[in-house]
Amino acid sequence: MTAARFDVIGIGNAIVDIIGRCDEAYLATIGATKGSMRLVGADEVKKIYATMGPAVEISGGSAANTIAGIASFGGKAAFIGTVASDEFGKIFTHDIRSIGVAFDVEPISNEAPTSRSLILVTPDGERTMNTFLGISTSLSESQLKLDLIRDSAILYLEGYLFDEPQAKQAFRKALQAAKTAGRKVALTLSDGFCVDRHRAEFLELIRSGIDILFANESEIKSLYQTESFDLAAKNASNDTKLAVLTRSAKGSVLFGEGRAIEIAPEPISELIDTTGAGDLYASGFLFGYSQGYRLEICGRLASFAASEIISHIGARPEIALNELARQRGMI
Repeated sequence: MTAARFDVIGIGNAIVDIIGRCDEAYLATIGATKGSMRLVGADEVKKIYATMGPAVEISGGSAANTIAGIASFGGKAAFIGTVASDEFGKIFTHDIRSIGVAFDVEPISNEAPTSRSLILVTPDGERTMNTFLGISTSLSESQLKLDLIRDSAILYLEGYLFDEPQAKQAFRKALQAAKTAGRKVALTLSDGFCVDRHRAEFLELIRSGIDILFANESEIKSLYQTESFDLAAKNASNDTKLAVLTRSAKGSVLFGEGRAIEIAPEPISELIDTTGAGDLYASGFLFGYSQGYRLEICGRLASFAASEIISHIGARPEIALNELARQRGMI
């Protein structure tokens, strides 16, 4: 097996995150439930965008956030996702490239617009997401950069993208390319409702080729249709080589190498915004794993990255994660 040019390549929804603050009264005026993620149409996303006030616009989407975090750690990262040839497509492309991520997928013309997620943060730090899926779900095999996949130590797949038939086929082709090249494949389940929609196919995918599975407590219990975290975790450890399971304030547990490793949550002074916490947890873990660190260190880096991201607005580190990690003696 040849040395990899990239540490991690992610495949996921290419979404422009538009993040702003609001009060709960505003959420009521647009009919959004605090803390939820809902899908909105083209007309509604334009209406909310026009009334939500000042905001920050950055390249986003779950896997894209993870890949951005890996770049912040100093890792060599690449991303595959679909954007349109419109203004938001240009924003996504410029932003993700500006942080050092390789992104070479050509924009698509004359179809749906670039995807957007209007993320409204209330004073308690809770985020409410109003997502217009747009063109991001139309990823197909033709857009895969198989040479980049074969040239990456880890392929990271975003479960959110699994809804469309052509995207499922793209996942399987990407997985096959990575495996043929002797690379590792990771999957994040993304969301409990996503698991409910694709449980059988996710299980088949996990059992047939996933080396690292990421899930939170509700997602893993949904996958195995049990109310017992311990039973769900046991099943996950039987189905994949490494299960990385987060439990919010309880921290996380890593099941791999024949053992369970408990990772304590990193303390924070104040919770500001939970946007991207799980995404950045994955970035810390995958960065550490790609560098050959022990699982305990990977888990600590994951917890550290998640704690940094919830201490401010948005899903991007305010200070380079490699700098902060060095200050703490973690790398």
